[in-house]
Amino acid sequence: MRKLFYSLCLLGGIMFGASVKNISISGVEVPVIYEQSSIIPTGTIQLIFANSGSVYCEESPGISYLTSSLLNEGTKELGGVEFARMLEEKAITLYASSSQEFLEFTLSFLKEEEDNSLKFLSMLLDSPNLTPNALTKVKDKTLASLLAKESDFDYLASSGLSQLLFKNTPLQYPARGTIPSIQSITLDQVGAFLKKSLTLSHLYIVIGGDLDINSSLNKLTQILQKLPAGEGKNFESFKANATPQTKTQYKQTEQAYIYFGSPFVLKDYKDEAHKAKVMSFILGASGFGSRMMEEIRVKKGLAYSAYMKINLSKLVNYASGYLQTKISNQNQSIELVKEVVSEFIENGATQEELESAKKFLLGSEPLRSETLSQRLSTAFACYYRGLNLEYNKEELAKINDLTLDELNAFIKAHKEILNLSFSIVTQ
Repeated sequence: MRKLFYSLCLLGGIMFGASVKNISISGVEVPVIYEQSSIIPTGTIQLIFANSGSVYCEESPGISYLTSSLLNEGTKELGGVEFARMLEEKAITLYASSSQEFLEFTLSFLKEEEDNSLKFLSMLLDSPNLTPNALTKVKDKTLASLLAKESDFDYLASSGLSQLLFKNTPLQYPARGTIPSIQSITLDQVGAFLKKSLTLSHLYIVIGGDLDINSSLNKLTQILQKLPAGEGKNFESFKANATPQTKTQYKQTEQAYIYFGSPFVLKDYKDEAHKAKVMSFILGASGFGSRMMEEIRVKKGLAYSAYMKINLSKLVNYASGYLQTKISNQNQSIELVKEVVSEFIENGATQEELESAKKFLLGSEPLRSETLSQRLSTAFACYYRGLNLEYNKEELAKINDLTLDELNAFIKAHKEILNLSFSIVTQ
């Protein structure tokens, strides 16, 4: 195992080359995560704006998602079709996206098209297609997708769990918003949201590829200096509801869709995340071989699959899982989930489970760092958490050296995940 680990570290040292620095734009210090790579003659640039994702839109749920969709409708002068055609002619990819925390622009291009790519980015930032027709188009598409979700029982059960775990927080709402909230959003609200979100104080730049990084940043600075400075970042964090609850929705279904979750308290990510990841893998995140799958599918035959994992983010830490079973097995399956989690917390993992988890987590790490985009994404995630960019290699070392006594002491200390809430869609 140790030999395998050191081999992986060597490989990781070859593949992980991201660095970080700050550049000054209009007097604002903007973090830049970058990696120069000449393997393929391409480049990629991400503009990541904090405080602009769905959790910062509680007054208008879905406005971040709707805004990103509108940004993908081209410029006011060219419209969506012509703007997309011009990008395609030069094999340039430019799109906006929204997550819980961020509003992002992603630009990918052939090295020879760098200047044209930056020109298109500048056009989009200067004059997004904020027109009534474009807004109506993206609202109609969003509403259609939300209507379709009303017959998606997994979605209903998952949304129900969010309502239980994160009641009275922005996390209780779907990222795409609700039908009433989307219907009520106006063009003025979208414009105000963009003005508040696209600021230098909220910005992170992620850049890499076969580029002269300093030259590319100088060109990018000329575009971005038109953005307002804005106010500083304000990071939100939430806790899952610790009171066990059950929400049942009745639909015309032949199966019971059962989603469940509970709080998970992580005191220090840097010191404890490796233990949480091993714990999660053994309990239910690894598929076949995990406790949840073995007890519910293999031994009892109650479900085709059963899954449970520990979710770790700067925004919120919690445990969640799901299974689908026959209506007649619904109550038995719920009780078995509680039993599996309770037994795991009480007695911990076995040495065999620990070794299996180590083998997989250490062995699969190179697959998560094969591409430039993967490495840059990992580096940004580390930076955003306040960790050094090579924290993942440190984490592998901690996983490799983790003992069964250390792991089981950690597992037994997390009795909060016994406070399971259940969201059920059934007949």
